[in-house]
Amino acid sequence: MQTYIAILRGINVSGTKKIKMDDLRTKLTDFGFEKVRTYIQSGNIVFDYKETDPLTLAKQLEQKIMDDYGYEVPVVVTGAEELKQVIDSNPFLIGRSEDPAKLHVTFLAEPPADENVMKIDDSGFLPDEFKIIGESIYLFCPNGYGRTKLTNNFFESKLKVTATTRNWKTVNTLLNMAEEK
Repeated sequence: MQTYIAILRGINVSGTKKIKMDDLRTKLTDFGFEKVRTYIQSGNIVFDYKETDPLTLAKQLEQKIMDDYGYEVPVVVTGAEELKQVIDSNPFLIGRSEDPAKLHVTFLAEPPADENVMKIDDSGFLPDEFKIIGESIYLFCPNGYGRTKLTNNFFESKLKVTATTRNWKTVNTLLNMAEEK
């Protein structure tokens, strides 16, 4: 068994795509996931499952949500070890000491093509900054995420991959949950 983190995009926002986390935990347990736990209502799920390709697992979860709830919901899945690496690699905390409340991570379903990454001029969004490393985009938004143009939609349109963002506190909480045995 391996511990995975599934991050759902766009549920329980402004009354749309409502999914109750206790119901989702039950359905995912019935689906074969073990030790299913959730964090807040925005679709953060930690669970154990046999070793599987995260992209395949994300597609299975998307289909399960469509079957059970009738919603098309993008899902990004990562492993606990990968999430720890994301946390340890935050360029805004290495050699810098930015306020963690201004940090976010946009998770990508898969690595973006280099040619798509090269098309983004990262200087055009100041004071907001971002760094793309593998399947993660680290964001520093000094005026708050609600004011940035560096949204999921922006990155999806430029990089051509599914994206969903979590604040730094949530990212760390998900790792803590994944490491609990």
